[in-house]
Amino acid sequence: MEGKYVNESRAVKAAHVQPLDTNYHGTMFGGKLMSYIDDVAALSAIRHARKPVVTASTDSVDFLHPIKEGSSVCLESFVTYTHKTSMEVFVKVITEDLLTGERQLCATSFLTFVALGDDGRPVKVPPIIPESAEEKMLFESAEGRREIRKIRREDSRRFSQVFSLAQPWESSRS
Repeated sequence: MEGKYVNESRAVKAAHVQPLDTNYHGTMFGGKLMSYIDDVAALSAIRHARKPVVTASTDSVDFLHPIKEGSSVCLESFVTYTHKTSMEVFVKVITEDLLTGERQLCATSFLTFVALGDDGRPVKVPPIIPESAEEKMLFESAEGRREIRKIRREDSRRFSQVFSLAQPWESSRS
């Protein structure tokens, strides 16, 4: 399968942060931003695979700076790494004070998506071809993040075996 350049998967989303998007501190709800992150990351994954995709995991969302009401938020995403049927997508979020023009990196995130065929089963995706220094750095460090995801997924499977058996009204002190 022929590789694809990172830029072929790049997606951008911008929004004006309105009062209903904010908490009582006047900053954007984390959950609202996470929804935007998942949405723009999915666009990148679909562009890369040219197939329907599902979110397999959100590895991290690191909130670095608050996003204030009245500001804009701009999200940029692109595929950084692929493995058989999965794609790692990086998202960076920039906030801008629309009155002063000051911009700050306010969040970063890594998500994993799986491409699906017509039968709803995972299908192979093209490899990624990084070009810029930023793309190469993310590509070269991706295998380490993939190993961490595997460990976390094994932990989640163990947790699900324990917690799926417990009833919410049962005390853990029994």
